[in-house]
Amino acid sequence: MLKSRLITAFILIPIVIAALFLLPPPGFAIVTLVVCMLAAWEWGQFAGFATRSQRIWLAVLCGLLLAFMMFTLPAYQHSVHLPQVAGSLWAALCWWIVALLLVLSYPGSASFWRSSKALRLLFGVLTIVPFFWGMLTLRQYHYDTDHFAGAWWLLYVMLLVWGADSGAYMFGRLFGKHKLSPKVSPGKTWEGFFGGLLTSALIAWLFGLWAPLTISPVTLLVCSLVAALASVLGDLTESMFKREAGIKDSGNLIPGHGGILDRIDSLTAAVPVFACLLLLVFGTL
Repeated sequence: MLKSRLITAFILIPIVIAALFLLPPPGFAIVTLVVCMLAAWEWGQFAGFATRSQRIWLAVLCGLLLAFMMFTLPAYQHSVHLPQVAGSLWAALCWWIVALLLVLSYPGSASFWRSSKALRLLFGVLTIVPFFWGMLTLRQYHYDTDHFAGAWWLLYVMLLVWGADSGAYMFGRLFGKHKLSPKVSPGKTWEGFFGGLLTSALIAWLFGLWAPLTISPVTLLVCSLVAALASVLGDLTESMFKREAGIKDSGNLIPGHGGILDRIDSLTAAVPVFACLLLLVFGTL
């Protein structure tokens, strides 16, 4: 299992980085849209759609919704303050606060959404749609003056998330004794949690030394810390929904890693939260 995970990671990471820096915004948007459609396909299990045809329709409808939102944007205008973009990012901030409450009060919180397919579907929309707009907004950051500025920002957030995930795994395996959220994800520990934050902080410091991130250190610290915390919440939230659905992995599309949602669960929280803080709360435009 570990060998296949490492092989897949060594293959996927260069592809992801190449997509960040080499694809133009339209191509990047299409790739991100496909990823979101696959995520919607897997979310169908959480929402209670048991048949393959129902989940296919869910993926198609997700793609159509995102495409429609893109086509309603003014031509050649990618302002974060457009209603479709800003509304999605603010919705993400609100949703992940709600998700935190759901995770903290689980399994009691499940009593009001467990039997509601509509609510579980809404949770999926609030997870996937803001993730899509967070990815696009960060990629298009200052694109007119520097084609790679947004790519650096996205790579930064991804490294933060990967660092938190890898650090949590290593510190948890070595020192983990105290369970972080045993009712949601028994394998996660407080030692792993703080180890992941420490790894993210180290990555943020090293990345800030070499990458062209023109931003106040205090703003970067706040956005990075909240994004790292959000990444942990994204992981725990998906674990909660998987536990309710009675499944171990969201899918089997990625050898050794499970499904698409298993790989992007942390990013679905970290990316839109980071984009919202950076561009809307602190107004770093």
